[in-house]
Amino acid sequence: MPRRFPPPWTVEALDGCSLSGFKVIDTNRQSLAYVYGHADQRDAQIANGLTLDEARRIAANIAKLPVNAALSEGDDRHDCVRQRIQD
Repeated sequence: MPRRFPPPWTVEALDGCSLSGFKVIDTNRQSLAYVYGHADQRDAQIANGLTLDEARRIAANIAKLPVNAALSEGDDRHDCVRQRIQD
């Protein structure tokens, strides 16, 4: 049986740890993805990593994946979301 990760997926900032970034979680609070970044752009360039703004944007786009998949498959469970996007 395939595992399910029910939408909506949301983004939370990682607080209280030595690393800065964001995590994507599903409705059941299951962690799906972690995206890390550097607060300072110069530090990000030196480490060849992401800035916090880039990490946030990537996490936000990951969180949109279930909605995009439902739209492309014609899933009727997400009609309200489809209408909101089209408006």
